[in-house]
Amino acid sequence: MITIISATNRPGSSTLKVARYYQKKLLEKGVEAGILSLAQLPPNILETDLYGKRSAAFQVIQDIVTATDKFIFIIPEYNGSFPGALKVFIDACSFPDSFYEKKAALVGISSGKYGNIRGIDHFTGVCHYVHLNTMPLKLHIANIKTEFNEYGDLYKEDTLQFTNEQIEKFIKF
Repeated sequence: MITIISATNRPGSSTLKVARYYQKKLLEKGVEAGILSLAQLPPNILETDLYGKRSAAFQVIQDIVTATDKFIFIIPEYNGSFPGALKVFIDACSFPDSFYEKKAALVGISSGKYGNIRGIDHFTGVCHYVHLNTMPLKLHIANIKTEFNEYGDLYKEDTLQFTNEQIEKFIKF
């Protein structure tokens, strides 16, 4: 099972648009993938799901994570790194069965010109710590608001080339 993580809890985010794009492109290649948006996190997750507690609301999310073999993380840049909601999500998930020895592809996005390079590096360290094997090809999509056409799809030639290459390699990974 493949799950695409839209790694922000911001409503209507570009991150979710990129996640939907990846889901669509995987389906075109005959591969189904679900999307888990961190906007789905329980609003009181800090009180209910950290430090050995488990809420019924997060258990649904935990079941998806546990059943997933491969993840694609679409990660926006927040203050030169990745969103705090992503770290809280990782911390709330059961260890080791959530990520241990599973596989992941990482995609950084930003409204600036670097595509969240630093945030992807930071998150790679977290992945290593939880034994989540990351695919070497990591993408960085800069100026994300200029990347979508009127249908909400990525359309720039170089972005299409790199996302297609990453998707092809991820399927084989």
